[in-house]
Amino acid sequence: MPSTRKPKNDPPKKKSVAAPPLPTKILTVDIGGTKLKILVSGETEARKGASGKKLTPARMVEEVMNLAGDWEFDAVSIGYPGLCGTSGPRSEPGNLGSGWVGFDFALAFGKPVRIINDAAMQALGSYEGGRMLFLGFGTGLGSALIADNVIVPLELGRLQYRDMGTLGDVLGRAGLAKIGKGAWREAVTNVASMLMAAFVADHVVVGGGNAKLLKELPAGVRRGHNLTAFRGGSRLWNVEQIPTMSADGTLPLPVPPPTDWRLL
Repeated sequence: MPSTRKPKNDPPKKKSVAAPPLPTKILTVDIGGTKLKILVSGETEARKGASGKKLTPARMVEEVMNLAGDWEFDAVSIGYPGLCGTSGPRSEPGNLGSGWVGFDFALAFGKPVRIINDAAMQALGSYEGGRMLFLGFGTGLGSALIADNVIVPLELGRLQYRDMGTLGDVLGRAGLAKIGKGAWREAVTNVASMLMAAFVADHVVVGGGNAKLLKELPAGVRRGHNLTAFRGGSRLWNVEQIPTMSADGTLPLPVPPPTDWRLL
């Protein structure tokens, strides 16, 4: 007798979806406490605007678009002075206006956007291998660690320094004005050496607007270039674990955690 069994239907084959091409013209936005700097791929001269307490995200976008002028770009990288998560800023910045948490940067720019802590972006642009600690001296103290291509944003400015306040209080712009250049340089030297030992770093890179005030650097510490933030903004699009905010309003997918342990 002929078989009455129905033939098994093979499960439909999943269509492979090609990953979107990496952008070639990236506009990097470096947001500081007093200055806003932008640079697009292929250019070497950054354009600058004002930052500060009145800078809301909407005003930032407007200022960036005015500064960009004739520059063409197909993606935006933002270095943000605060904590960042999957959907952008996780906390409001202490030195800027309000409204950053929940703001749709991709919709405002009309381009895909990746956003990361500003110190982490500068660290990414400064990285040349090994275990590197980045310290940024500007309005406050920015910090990040990179070890074997793993980026770890830090908040070292919250640590207490002697009886003088936090590291952010002492090493930021207000601390510099309060204790003077000589004492500030001594504190930077002490802190950089201490943190390099604590993080078992191969070297420390110092950056930020006030790094230029440092004369002699201790062994293992080097000064970063003033374009490293923009190099980091370009490199940002080669880091798989950083979500992309889409201009069509699509929420970024959560980044899956790595499945294997690693010893750094």
